[in-house]
Parts: sequence; structure tokens; C-alpha cells
Amino acid sequence: MVPRRGVSAVTAAAQAIGGVSLLIWIVMLTARGGFWRARERDDQPGPGSPPRNEPAPPLSGADAWPAVTAVIPARNEAASIAQAVESLLRQDYPGPLRVVVVDDHSTDGTAAMAQAAAAGAGAAGRLQVLAGAPLPSGWTGKLWAVRQGIAAACADNGGGPDQDGAPDFLLLTDADIAHAPDNLRHLVARAMAGSRVLVSLMARLRCDAWFERALIPAFVYFFQMLYPFAWVNRRDRRIAAAAGGCMLVRRAALEAAGGIDAIRGEIIDDCALAARLKSQGAIWLGLTRRAVSVRPYDHLGEIRRMVARTAYAQLDYSPLLLAGTIASLLLTFVAPPLLALFASGGAQGLGALAWLLMALSYQPMLRFYGRSPLWGPVLPAVALLYTAFTFDSAWQHWRGRGGMWKGRAQAPR
Repeated sequence: MVPRRGVSAVTAAAQAIGGVSLLIWIVMLTARGGFWRARERDDQPGPGSPPRNEPAPPLSGADAWPAVTAVIPARNEAASIAQAVESLLRQDYPGPLRVVVVDDHSTDGTAAMAQAAAAGAGAAGRLQVLAGAPLPSGWTGKLWAVRQGIAAACADNGGGPDQDGAPDFLLLTDADIAHAPDNLRHLVARAMAGSRVLVSLMARLRCDAWFERALIPAFVYFFQMLYPFAWVNRRDRRIAAAAGGCMLVRRAALEAAGGIDAIRGEIIDDCALAARLKSQGAIWLGLTRRAVSVRPYDHLGEIRRMVARTAYAQLDYSPLLLAGTIASLLLTFVAPPLLALFASGGAQGLGALAWLLMALSYQPMLRFYGRSPLWGPVLPAVALLYTAFTFDSAWQHWRGRGGMWKGRAQAPR
């Protein structure tokens, strides 16, 4: 038999946990930039971006459509590179557009697939495929490839600012991203209308297999929780973020920010670049259906590796921050359903209310991905998996395999 005093202490602790969990959800829903509403989208009316089914506004005179070069770093991407390259070369963009693919020592015929796609699109002359140089110390593989691609894009003028020949904008994109024909037009229109130095789209990730349906919407939901897009898009907020699959960058602003060299060793390179560029001008980040990832995540291990590659880097490789993050995730996501199901009295009510708010906050993202609202109450279980992925990220780092991507461990030791 448990002494009455012990029961009272347990009840009080459960009520305290429930109260804190509920308070966390009230604050997140009312004072976290409305991240959960998923309103920052390129198919919503806004400066420089008309609704999805309307054409981008024409530019003329001094605002004529600027030159753009798309840079794609690619390492063993034969499964997707053709679709990515062809989607870019078939853009209905009125201005000059080139594509540079940097083949980062692929062994699967990536370069040949890219060239064949360009030939099939009747645009072989607008594609340049570079053989990547050996990876120097201090660089991540992706950023070194991007650096080479930008140098090639600016080769006509030696890469210097404000000289004829280099593109006005660089579209930094990935080898697994397919772009709708009007995507570049809308990106440039938004950048020009808002004098923005960066416009980035969170590509719609594939959500077909069971594990994708269960975990992918939550991945984007958690990213928005960490980086509320409404705050990212405000000049008076320091928070900055971008999605590396689709980033339109003003070349002059990139050079003023120190170029890719300034972030050469960053694992979370897209957000590091956004932070640099926000010091140069306005940036914008939103959801989209115009850029989609064709990379499959059919198995749990593939999603785990995607998360584990960067999660510990997000925590600055700090064991203390790791412990705090795990504790806060458990308190925020796991405690409410446990209290609702197994506690009693006030603690049960507090847990149930926190769980309800959590499930409701997930609904806009579920709708964006076309998933059933019944996934809402399952968010605690999904969050528990992501908590395990976060610990695995630290574990991989401690084993000397941090930031693993395409066979390279890129995190500092």
C-alpha cells in the first residue's frame, strides 16, 4: 500500500507536469509566430507572388527578367538528376536561364543522366556539367560542390560583383527537386517585388509510403516550430532560416555576405546561409507545391538518417543541450497523452487538454500534405520517434559518424 502522503506527492507532481505541458501549448499556439497555421505559402496572395493559378506579373524596362543560373550539387543522384535537370530546363522563365550540375565524384552515371536529360529537353546548350575537384579540408561536400558551381556560373566575369556576364540570381537547388514550369518565374517575381536577397521554398517532400505518411508532415511541422516562417520573413526578427532544396539568392548579396566560403563547414548550411543573407536584406521562406522532392523515404531508417544528419549540429554538439531538448520534447509531446490516459483528476484533464491543443495544431500541416486529421492524436508517438532520432544523431557524432551524407562523415569531431 502506498502511504497517503506519497499518493498526494505523486498527484501533485502529475498536476504540475500537466499544468506546465498545457502552458507550453498555450504559449506555442499564441506566441510562436503562428507556426502551426502553415500560412506562409507561395500559393497565397502576397507581394510579388500571385495566387497559384495566375501568371506571375510581367517585368519590363529596368525590371526586366534578370539572368538566373541554377546550381545543382550531385553525388550519386542518377535516380533523380534527370527529372531535376529537365524540370529546370523546361521552365517558362522569360529571362536568361542556365543550369550548372557539379558532379561530386559520382560512380553511378549521374553526369551522363544529366546530359541526356538536357538533350531530351532540347536544351543541351544551357546545361554545364562540371567534374568536381577533390574535397579540401574544412569544407562539407555539398558546399564545396556549390562553391564550384557558383564559380562556373560567374566565370564570364571572374566572379566579381557588378560586372557583366554573371547572373543576377543564383538558384541553389538539389538533385532530387523537381520544379513546376512556373516556379522560377514566381520566385524571381517575389524577390524583385520585395527587394529580397533570398526567397526559399520548403519543397513538398514525398508522402506516399506508410512511413512517409506517418513522419514526413511532422518533419515540416517541427521545422516550422523551430523556425516560425512568419518570423523568418520579418526584418525586425533576427531568426533566419531557409530550405536548401530551393533557394533563389541575389548574387551581389551573397558576395557581400562573404560567399559560400563563409559557411564552408556548416552542416545546416541552408539556415547558416539565410542568417548571413538576412544581414544584407529581406528574406522569405514558405511552403510550396511548385517544388517537390522525388527522393523516396520508404523505410524508417531513411527518415532516421535524414534527421540524424543535422539534429545534433542544431544543438551545437552540446550534451547539455541534448539532455534539455530530450526532456522538453518528452514534457511537451509525450507527457500529455500519458496523463490523459493513465492519470486521474486534474492531472488527467490538464493532459487531455494539452493533447487536444497539440492535435489541433497539427491539422493545417496534415491538410497541406493531404493526410487524414486522425493523424493528429498520433503526434506524440511521432514526436517520440523524432526524440530517438535526435539522440541517435548525437550517438553517431560520438562514434565519429556525425553529419553522414553520401558516405562522408562531415561533422567536426
